Amino acid sequence: MSDRLLVSTRKGLFEVIRGKGGWAVGEAAFLGDNVTLALHDPRDGTGYAALNHGHFGVKLHRRDKGGAWHEITCPAYPLKPEDLEDLDGWGKPVKWTTQMIWSLETGGKDEPGVLWAGTMPGGLFRSRDRGESWEMIENLWRMPERNKWLGGGADLPGIHSICVDPRDSQTVRIAISCGGVWVTEDGAKSWRQSAHGMSFGDGPNAGDPETQDPHMMVQSPSHPDRFWVQHHAGIYKSVDNAKSWQECFAKPSSFGFGVVVHPNDPDTAWFVPGIKDEKRYPVDGRLVVTRTRDGGKSFDVLSKGLPQAHAYDIVFRHALDGDATGDRLAFGSTTGNLWVSEDQGDSWSTVSTTLPPIHAVRFG
Repeated sequence: MSDRLLVSTRKGLFEVIRGKGGWAVGEAAFLGDNVTLALHDPRDGTGYAALNHGHFGVKLHRRDKGGAWHEITCPAYPLKPEDLEDLDGWGKPVKWTTQMIWSLETGGKDEPGVLWAGTMPGGLFRSRDRGESWEMIENLWRMPERNKWLGGGADLPGIHSICVDPRDSQTVRIAISCGGVWVTEDGAKSWRQSAHGMSFGDGPNAGDPETQDPHMMVQSPSHPDRFWVQHHAGIYKSVDNAKSWQECFAKPSSFGFGVVVHPNDPDTAWFVPGIKDEKRYPVDGRLVVTRTRDGGKSFDVLSKGLPQAHAYDIVFRHALDGDATGDRLAFGSTTGNLWVSEDQGDSWSTVSTTLPPIHAVRFG
């Protein structure tokens, strides 16, 4: 089991440690700065932290095992050609600059030093030297389908989910805010759409795979042909390497942002539901976690230890995580609350109610 959490917040990066007295907030880094994402690389113990300084831009930092944090190269877009009119799916001009690092993932076990970064407004980057330098995957950025990507709550399309296939590190799947799911099987030399079966409803273009809005996508480590997606319009699963998707229905809601799959059981997954679009808070003000153990046929509603009145916590897509055993789970909210479960979500304990707004939670 993992005894450490990296909690990325609006005002710093916090390490939360499990000791003899339970979980407690420990070391803090980048206090006062907006840390949007952190990553622990289990291959060599390296830590990475993405910061968004607003007017001063996006920065990336690394901490080698046993060392201190230091700034490294940040993924950067090429110069936009002066004669190019580049519009997104809303018809708005696309800025060719890094607005946010929205996902960070390690490469395969056979690729020491390889990292992937997904960004707003939709650029995918790869580093082969632990973030010292980055290459943009330009064939993805320059394909004409990109101009259909819309962007959701952030008003920008962005790559928030990166799944490197544990069987073959040349196979990578990404999920894009209002841009669908894309897969490469040749190390990013070519891409194809893979959101078939997802839908926003019953309208004429509701099933267009290139404008689907997956909020988060995860791949089963033990059965890599199995995937889960928390979509803007519901919960979806795939049992055929993300070639097709089937919708699952949960109560009290199928809307949310995060999803975690059990590391050893592809039929077990967790979600944090809410009311979508106009409201965006827990249904009836009751904070719950939903869990399926049968591949989405049914869902348990888990509430023990969670507030059941006047709860207005929103849990972002990277703010729900599970450890390598599947027993420990953690999630944090935009109101600065952090909870941990030691029993697969059956019960929850409060770690803190005073953290800054939480962007992401990660074991490691």
